[in-house]
Amino acid sequence: MLEFCRTVPDIVFALIFVIAFGLGPVPGVLAIAIHSMGALGKLFSEVVENIDPKPVDGAVAAGASWAAMVRFAALPQVLPNFASYALLRFEVNVRQASVLGFVGAGGIGQDLIEAIRKFYYNDVAAILLLIIVTVMIIDLGTERLRHSLIGSMERGA
Repeated sequence: MLEFCRTVPDIVFALIFVIAFGLGPVPGVLAIAIHSMGALGKLFSEVVENIDPKPVDGAVAAGASWAAMVRFAALPQVLPNFASYALLRFEVNVRQASVLGFVGAGGIGQDLIEAIRKFYYNDVAAILLLIIVTVMIIDLGTERLRHSLIGSMERGA
Protein backbone atom coordinates (compact mmCIF):
# COMPACT_ATOMS: atom_id res chain seq x y z
CA MET A 1 0.00 0.00 0.00
CA LEU A 2 2.82 2.40 0.85
CA GLU A 3 4.46 1.60 -2.49
CA PHE A 4 1.26 2.52 -4.34
CA CYS A 5 0.91 5.79 -2.38
CA ARG A 6 4.53 6.67 -3.07
CA THR A 7 4.61 5.66 -6.72
CA VAL A 8 1.50 7.49 -7.94
CA PRO A 9 2.37 11.19 -8.31
CA ASP A 10 0.49 13.52 -6.03
CA ILE A 11 -0.78 15.50 -9.00
CA VAL A 12 -2.61 12.35 -10.19
CA PHE A 13 -4.17 11.96 -6.74
CA ALA A 14 -5.13 15.66 -6.88
CA LEU A 15 -6.85 15.21 -10.24
CA ILE A 16 -8.77 12.20 -8.93
CA PHE A 17 -9.81 14.06 -5.77
CA VAL A 18 -10.82 17.17 -7.75
CA ILE A 19 -13.20 14.94 -9.70
CA ALA A 20 -14.47 13.35 -6.49
CA PHE A 21 -14.71 16.43 -4.23
CA GLY A 22 -14.68 19.40 -6.60
CA LEU A 23 -12.35 22.39 -6.65
CA GLY A 24 -10.80 23.65 -3.44
CA PRO A 25 -8.23 22.78 -0.81
CA VAL A 26 -9.62 19.34 0.17
CA PRO A 27 -8.29 17.54 -2.94
CA GLY A 28 -4.87 19.11 -2.50
CA VAL A 29 -4.63 18.21 1.17
CA LEU A 30 -5.69 14.63 0.51
CA ALA A 31 -3.29 14.24 -2.42
CA ILE A 32 -0.34 15.58 -0.44
CA ALA A 33 -1.24 13.52 2.63
CA ILE A 34 -1.50 10.25 0.72
CA HIS A 35 1.70 10.81 -1.24
CA SER A 36 3.58 11.89 1.89
CA MET A 37 2.32 8.86 3.78
CA GLY A 38 3.81 6.60 1.11
CA ALA A 39 7.10 8.47 0.89
CA LEU A 40 7.61 8.77 4.65
CA GLY A 41 6.49 5.18 5.23
CA LYS A 42 9.19 3.96 2.86
CA LEU A 43 11.87 6.18 4.39
CA PHE A 44 10.89 5.36 7.98
CA SER A 45 10.84 1.63 7.33
CA GLU A 46 14.35 1.78 5.84
CA VAL A 47 15.60 3.74 8.86
CA VAL A 48 14.14 1.14 11.24
CA GLU A 49 15.59 -1.74 9.19
CA ASN A 50 19.08 -0.26 9.42
CA ILE A 51 19.33 0.28 13.17
CA ASP A 52 22.15 -1.34 15.07
CA PRO A 53 20.72 -4.47 16.73
CA LYS A 54 23.27 -4.49 19.58
CA PRO A 55 21.50 -1.92 21.79
CA VAL A 56 18.18 -3.69 21.18
CA ASP A 57 19.72 -7.07 22.07
CA GLY A 58 21.31 -5.54 25.16
CA ALA A 59 18.05 -4.06 26.36
CA VAL A 60 16.22 -7.35 25.82
CA ALA A 61 19.01 -9.27 27.59
CA ALA A 62 18.74 -6.86 30.54
CA GLY A 63 15.04 -7.70 30.81
CA ALA A 64 13.57 -4.53 29.32
CA SER A 65 9.94 -4.61 28.28
CA TRP A 66 9.07 -4.02 24.64
CA ALA A 67 8.19 -0.39 25.38
CA ALA A 68 11.44 0.17 27.30
CA MET A 69 13.45 -1.49 24.52
CA VAL A 70 11.87 0.80 21.94
CA ARG A 71 12.32 3.89 24.13
CA PHE A 72 15.94 3.33 25.15
CA ALA A 73 17.42 1.18 22.36
CA ALA A 74 15.60 1.84 19.09
CA LEU A 75 14.17 5.35 19.39
CA PRO A 76 17.50 7.12 19.99
CA GLN A 77 18.81 5.56 16.79
CA VAL A 78 15.87 6.43 14.56
CA LEU A 79 14.61 9.74 15.95
CA PRO A 80 17.14 12.04 14.22
CA ASN A 81 16.41 10.48 10.83
CA PHE A 82 12.64 10.46 11.45
CA ALA A 83 12.73 14.16 12.31
CA SER A 84 15.00 14.99 9.40
CA TYR A 85 12.86 13.14 6.85
CA ALA A 86 9.61 14.54 8.24
CA LEU A 87 10.91 18.11 8.10
CA LEU A 88 12.27 17.58 4.60
CA ARG A 89 8.92 16.19 3.50
CA PHE A 90 7.15 19.21 5.01
CA GLU A 91 9.33 21.46 2.87
CA VAL A 92 8.57 19.38 -0.24
CA ASN A 93 4.85 19.51 0.56
CA VAL A 94 4.87 23.31 0.74
CA ARG A 95 6.48 23.48 -2.70
CA GLN A 96 4.14 20.85 -4.10
CA ALA A 97 1.07 22.68 -2.77
CA SER A 98 1.74 25.52 -5.17
CA VAL A 99 1.87 23.10 -8.11
CA LEU A 100 -1.34 21.33 -7.11
CA GLY A 101 -3.24 24.58 -7.39
CA PHE A 102 -2.79 24.37 -11.16
CA VAL A 103 -5.23 21.44 -11.30
CA GLY A 104 -7.77 23.16 -9.07
CA ALA A 105 -6.66 21.62 -5.80
CA GLY A 106 -6.63 24.94 -3.95
CA GLY A 107 -3.79 26.81 -2.35
CA ILE A 108 -1.57 29.55 -3.68
CA GLY A 109 -1.12 27.67 -6.94
CA GLN A 110 -4.76 28.28 -7.76
CA ASP A 111 -4.27 32.02 -7.27
CA LEU A 112 -1.13 31.83 -9.40
CA ILE A 113 -2.85 30.11 -12.32
CA GLU A 114 -5.73 32.61 -12.15
CA ALA A 115 -3.29 35.53 -12.32
CA ILE A 116 -1.52 33.89 -15.28
CA ARG A 117 -4.80 33.33 -17.12
CA LYS A 118 -5.86 36.95 -16.60
CA PHE A 119 -2.42 38.29 -17.62
CA TYR A 120 -1.89 39.99 -14.24
CA TYR A 121 1.88 39.78 -14.45
CA ASN A 122 2.49 41.97 -11.41
CA ASP A 123 0.39 39.55 -9.35
CA VAL A 124 2.20 36.57 -10.91
CA ALA A 125 5.56 38.06 -9.94
CA ALA A 126 4.37 38.80 -6.40
CA ILE A 127 2.94 35.30 -5.92
CA LEU A 128 6.11 33.66 -7.26
CA LEU A 129 8.22 35.84 -4.99
CA LEU A 130 6.05 34.87 -2.01
CA ILE A 131 6.37 31.17 -2.85
CA ILE A 132 10.16 31.43 -3.19
CA VAL A 133 10.57 33.42 0.04
CA THR A 134 8.25 31.08 1.94
CA VAL A 135 10.12 27.98 0.78
CA MET A 136 13.47 29.60 1.63
CA ILE A 137 12.30 30.52 5.13
CA ILE A 138 10.90 27.03 5.70
CA ASP A 139 14.13 25.51 4.37
CA LEU A 140 16.28 27.58 6.72
CA GLY A 141 13.97 26.93 9.68
CA THR A 142 13.82 23.18 9.13
CA GLU A 143 17.59 23.03 8.64
CA ARG A 144 18.15 24.73 11.99
CA LEU A 145 15.59 22.51 13.66
CA ARG A 146 17.18 19.37 12.18
CA HIS A 147 20.64 20.44 13.37
CA SER A 148 19.37 21.24 16.85
CA LEU A 149 17.55 17.89 17.09
CA ILE A 150 20.55 15.95 15.84
CA GLY A 151 22.85 17.89 18.17
CA SER A 152 20.63 17.26 21.18
CA MET A 153 20.43 13.54 20.32
CA GLU A 154 24.22 13.31 20.10
CA ARG A 155 24.61 15.00 23.50
CA GLY A 156 22.10 12.61 25.00
CA ALA A 157 19.56 15.28 25.92
